[in-house]
Formats: sequence, C-alpha cells, structure tokens
Amino acid sequence: MLLALLSFSAAAALIVVLPGPDTLVVVRGVVQGGRVAGLRTSLGVLSGLVLWVLAAVLGLSAMLKASEYGYTALKFLGAAYLIHMGAQSLRAMIRGSALGEQPTVPQTASWRTGGFTAGFLTDLLNPKIGVLFVSLLPGFVPAGHSVTGTTLLLGGVFIALTAVYCGVLIAAAGTVTAWMRTPRTRRVLDGIAGVALIGFGAKLVTE
Repeated sequence: MLLALLSFSAAAALIVVLPGPDTLVVVRGVVQGGRVAGLRTSLGVLSGLVLWVLAAVLGLSAMLKASEYGYTALKFLGAAYLIHMGAQSLRAMIRGSALGEQPTVPQTASWRTGGFTAGFLTDLLNPKIGVLFVSLLPGFVPAGHSVTGTTLLLGGVFIALTAVYCGVLIAAAGTVTAWMRTPRTRRVLDGIAGVALIGFGAKLVTE
C-alpha cells in the first residue's frame, strides 16, 4: 500500500502542476478579486474534485466513459462555460482599454459569481477529470485491498495535492497583487486569460 501511495502521489503531483483550466481560473480569480477571490475559486475547484472522486467510487465516471452521448454533452457544456469566461475576460480587457489608464477597482467575487462558482463549474463540467479518475485510480489499488476504500484514499491524496498547489498559486500571486492590478498589466492579463480560456474550451471540444 505504501508503494502504491508513493507511486500515485508522484503521478498525481505531475498531473496537478500541469497548466490547465483549474490553474488558470484560480489565477484569474486572484487577478480580479485578490487572495479572497482566489481562495473562493480554489474551494470551488476542490469541491468539484470531491464530487468527481465520489462519482468514481460510485461508478458514475465509468458510466460516463462508456456513454459517448453523455461524455459529448458534458464536454460541450464545459467548453461553452470556458469560452464564456474567456469572452468575459476579453470584454474586461476591451473595457479597460476604453477607460485608459484610470486606476481599476478590484471586483468583489461572491460565492455565486466569479469565485466559488467559477472554480466549481470549471472542474465539474470537465469530463476529462472524471475519465482521469476512473482510468487512473484503479490502476494504483493494490491486490487484496478494498477498491472503494483505496479509491477514496487516493482521491483524497489528489485533492490534498491540488489544495497545496492552489495555496502556492494564491501565495505567489498575492506577492504581486499590486503589480497585477495596475491598469496596463490588468488588461494584458485579462487578454491572456481570455485567449487561454477560449483555447482550452476549443481544445476540449475537438478532443
């Protein structure tokens, strides 16, 4: 079991640190609303992961993997949401350009708009997460051990690693919050985030 945990932790760490929609949406939350918004977005991401782990344990992710229509529908929903957020960021960039170099006032991200919800839906509407769990977790369950218990344990490890990574992102971003909120830098970051989110959405549709 110890060897399985160490092996899975190494594989999961590599997956967690790869840049993806979760990473981008947390950084976007920090840019738009500071550390508090970044924390709320991270909690949304982690809540989505919890549901995917439970789905993997209950076999729902396996059903999703087997159902072409279900996977396609969820994939298009997730892509539409990512593209929607990307378009919002691009609109924010254009609006900032129209205002010129006036100081920007940080937006307050609530639990329902932009913060928690953005992280939660970004994760929940990404079927690749569910397929990843149902494909990855069983391969690390040692022979003779409970599949349900071990899957929950491995899922907990993945969530814990994600929480640590989100914390590092928030802490690192917090040190340059003032720089990120200058009007010119804010427009550049909004533009990059917008293009990247739309790109992730398009990539999700075409895969």
